Amino acid sequence: MNLDFSFLDWGVVSSFILKGLVFSVQLTLVAMIGGIVLGTLLALMRLSGKPWLVMPAAAYVNTMRSIPLVMVILWFFLLIPLLTGRPLGAEWSAMITFTLFEAAYFSEIMRAGIQSVPKGQVHAGYAVGMTYPQTMQLIVLPQAFRNMLPVLLTQTIILFQDTSLVYAIGAYDLLKGFEIAGKNFNRPVETYLVATVVYFVICFSLSMLVRQLQKKIAIIR
Repeated sequence: MNLDFSFLDWGVVSSFILKGLVFSVQLTLVAMIGGIVLGTLLALMRLSGKPWLVMPAAAYVNTMRSIPLVMVILWFFLLIPLLTGRPLGAEWSAMITFTLFEAAYFSEIMRAGIQSVPKGQVHAGYAVGMTYPQTMQLIVLPQAFRNMLPVLLTQTIILFQDTSLVYAIGAYDLLKGFEIAGKNFNRPVETYLVATVVYFVICFSLSMLVRQLQKKIAIIR
């Protein structure tokens, strides 16, 4: 098989790719922010020590972490129209599914971050009259976020890679843009190879930035 990249007219190809890249970035940001917020709540529930909070949070996290993401995407996309009587749309399905799924992973990261804060600081908060929510908001969570920031960003990079799975429900992401370009130029192999390079460059560059951030946080400590 002979590979031929002479067809690449970036003025044309980029028009297909840019739209997909924008959605992939949007999906990553929405799922990251929503996942961290929901994941933090799940982590606090699991650390509360109250069975009526611990058990549903643990069940949610363990269930989500035991099912492949692509299956969750397909189930949500196919079942919601049956329950509501109208389609939700591939893009909205992807954003909701990714947020709910990633929350389980961000929850475990946040739980580890919260547990990394010395308990003495928690007791000190109680000693000055702070409530549990105040202690978490003002003392524990700021330190937990700083401790876990490199891991949170690394999980976000993995999240960006996983956005290619929305291809299964027809959402127009970065990979879909490359697929359409390949069909238009009748060069699917070459466009998929270029897609691999683009994903690698983006994710490797972000990984290097996370590594530099991790070094700076280590110095601050």
